Amino acid sequence: MAIDIRPATRFEDVAAMVGPKRPDANVCWCLSYRIPSKQNVELRGAKRGELVKELVRQDPPPGVLAYDGGEVVGWAGVHPRADTSFARNRRIPHVDDLDVWSVWCLRVRPGHRGNGISHHLLQGAVEFARSYGAPAIEGYPVDNQGKKVDLTMAYVGTRALFEGAGFTKAADTDSVINGFPRVLMRLNLR
Repeated sequence: MAIDIRPATRFEDVAAMVGPKRPDANVCWCLSYRIPSKQNVELRGAKRGELVKELVRQDPPPGVLAYDGGEVVGWAGVHPRADTSFARNRRIPHVDDLDVWSVWCLRVRPGHRGNGISHHLLQGAVEFARSYGAPAIEGYPVDNQGKKVDLTMAYVGTRALFEGAGFTKAADTDSVINGFPRVLMRLNLR
C-alpha cells in the first residue's frame, strides 16, 4: 500500500470523507473547528456542503487527503490557527504569538483503519503547513495513556500518534474528549 497525501482540492473526495450520505443532513463536514461557533450552528443542511465547496477552492485549501491508488481513504483538517476556532478557544491555550497552524481532525475510512494511514495523514499535514511557511504546527489530541478511545471521538488523534510524528507536549488544556484530557502538542517547522 503506497499512501499519497495531497491538498484537499477535490470537493468530491472531501465529501466522501467528511460529508453526509444525505446532502440535507446537518453533519460536521469538519467545520466545527474551522468556522466560528455561531456560523457553525446556523449553517444547516446543504449549505454546509456549499461552504466546503468554497473552502476547497481557496488557497490554502482546508486540509489534506490520503489516497491509496486512486481511492480517497483519509482526511486531515489543517489550516492556520488564526482561521480556526482555536484562535479564540478558551480551553486550548496559546503557547506564544507565532502564526502556528492547527491540525484538528484525522479521519480514516472504514475498511482502511489499522493500516497506518493516520500516521501518513499527520505527516502530510505537517508537510502541507511547512509548504506554506508555517513556523510551527499544533494538534490537540487526547492523552489516553494507551486506553481505547471511542471511534467517534478518535478524530482528534492521540498523544502517542503526535509524539510518533515528532511533536512534543507544549501545554495542558482545559478540554476533555471521551473522558480523556486533551494536550497541546507542537512541532516547530523552522
